[in-house]
Amino acid sequence: QVQLVESGGGLVQPGGSLRLSCKVSGSAPDLVAIGWFRQAPGKEREGVSSISDIDGRTYYADSVKGRFVISRDNAPKTVYLQMDSLKSEDTAVYYCATAHRAWSGSRWYLRSEFFKAWGQGTQVTVSS
Repeated sequence: QVQLVESGGGLVQPGGSLRLSCKVSGSAPDLVAIGWFRQAPGKEREGVSSISDIDGRTYYADSVKGRFVISRDNAPKTVYLQMDSLKSEDTAVYYCATAHRAWSGSRWYLRSEFFKAWGQGTQVTVSS
């Protein structure tokens, strides 16, 4: 069973940066991808970025392209989300999650319903 623990959230001014971490532990021989999702108050959870555990390909929501970068270390398995040029609309609880099978195409990498194990979330607040 996989456990995920996020860290690195906090309060930052617009234009600032934060780096989120997601530590993955437990047995996951079928791990396919690790993703970051976020949910703002009153809004649905949305995909932010994902990285394939097979070939390292990365995927980004249009709203964060050019500002966020996802990366990973394998020992221990940790996925990072470097967030630069933060905006007030980035304010949300950020979750990491794991997918344990691949689906056709690439859209699923940013769809929460394809990810099965979830962390507890970390709050990111962008405000002056």
